[in-house]
Amino acid sequence: MIDTKIFYDHLIKHQMDLFVGVPDSLLKPFCGYIEDHCDRSRRITTANEGNAIAIASGYHLSANKYGVVYMQNSGIGNAVNPLLSLADEEVYSIPMLLIIGWRGEPGTKDEPQHIKQGKTTISLLEAMGIEYRILDSSYKIQIEHCHKYMKENNKPIALIVKKDTFSEYKEEKKTNGYFLTRERSLEVVLDKLHSDEYVVSTTGKTSREIFEIRERKGQGHANDFLTVGSMGHTASIAYGLSIGTDKNVYCIDGDGSFLMHMGGLAVIAYNCKSNFKYIMINNGAHESVGGQSTVAFSIDVEKILSGMGFKNIYIAKTEDDIIHGMELLANEELNALIIYTKQGSRDNLGRPVTTPVKNKNDLMKQIKQEKYESDNL
Repeated sequence: MIDTKIFYDHLIKHQMDLFVGVPDSLLKPFCGYIEDHCDRSRRITTANEGNAIAIASGYHLSANKYGVVYMQNSGIGNAVNPLLSLADEEVYSIPMLLIIGWRGEPGTKDEPQHIKQGKTTISLLEAMGIEYRILDSSYKIQIEHCHKYMKENNKPIALIVKKDTFSEYKEEKKTNGYFLTRERSLEVVLDKLHSDEYVVSTTGKTSREIFEIRERKGQGHANDFLTVGSMGHTASIAYGLSIGTDKNVYCIDGDGSFLMHMGGLAVIAYNCKSNFKYIMINNGAHESVGGQSTVAFSIDVEKILSGMGFKNIYIAKTEDDIIHGMELLANEELNALIIYTKQGSRDNLGRPVTTPVKNKNDLMKQIKQEKYESDNL
């Protein structure tokens, strides 16, 4: 197991002093250490991984140093374009160190959304011509090699991080001043929905909590699309679903997901029908991978949504606020509901016991039945 502090110090020693990226559960100790010990100007939790590649590129241009870009392997998809059309040696030839959490590593047990990513992680890097090392106890030598490689070749290089590679690091506890839990907020939201309305929920703990709420109440899951993977695309999935049905479709998003592909929501706001309903759970953090901060508490999310075309934005900080917001959200206008919650979840929070494919098939069967009943009224 690698000592997180010594690893960080060794990066700094080798001119790698800018840390940008999207947090990952396998990198939680590393990301936590950065958040507590690195100057804010040199640690940026980015909207997405491509955003991080571009920032690291610009930093190299001005400082002639090497940015460290961290991500889960699922984020390689967001990074492909700037890696190949910006940093690649046949374009601008810009060096940076990629630190990639290897979820779904072959031979390990993981969630369905990570299995395919794990199988293709190495082949994706090879296809892009990016040299890599699997991080191990020789990490000091590996970092020295990466530094030398970047200096001599002006190319990105990657360190692949397996589960339990870093020593445990406990971040300084953070509170955001809110009292509602996400799970209780979701219970209130679901209680206000009609049985023929649909839910598309963001990846991570939000979907896990919705699954367990339905289980506790003895309700089915056929009206819910519990998004796994594809972070940042929840609203687009919900919008696409709303095109094919006249029933209300509630997108339950998170602040990290909202930020990752924000432009998509602007397009949705311009084009959607009145049956698209938008709810954001905002706790100012990437809750599902360790609680690292997002910028959602430092920007005016309400004005952003208003500028996109949402007519009214309702703010909820209590259960009564949520109930009132849900009543207003049900009208014909394009409105949004932002629910502010504290961080944290139950230690015994489970995961859906059905497969993503079953989730999809049950939802499609439900919509087909809905249309059949509508056509035969």
